[in-house]
Amino acid sequence: MMGYVFATGSCWTCGKMFTFNPVRVPSVKDGNGVRQPICRDCMEHANKIRQERGLEPFPIPADAYEPCDENELQF
Repeated sequence: MMGYVFATGSCWTCGKMFTFNPVRVPSVKDGNGVRQPICRDCMEHANKIRQERGLEPFPIPADAYEPCDENELQF
C-alpha cells in the first residue's frame, strides 16, 4: 500500500495559505536556516522580474504543488 503526502503552509513571501509537495516546493531559508515555502504566484512573479532583468528564472519543479509519494519523505 502506498500513500501520498502534501503539506499546507503559508507562503514566506505573501503569507497566502497553499498546499505543496514538501520535498520539491521552491523555498528560501529564513534567518534560522529553516526552509520556508514559496507559492506558485510568488515564484512566477519573481521569475518574470528576473527575466525582465536578463537573469535565468528560478526552476519550479512540475510537481512542486502536487502531493508526493510518502516514500520520498526523509525523517
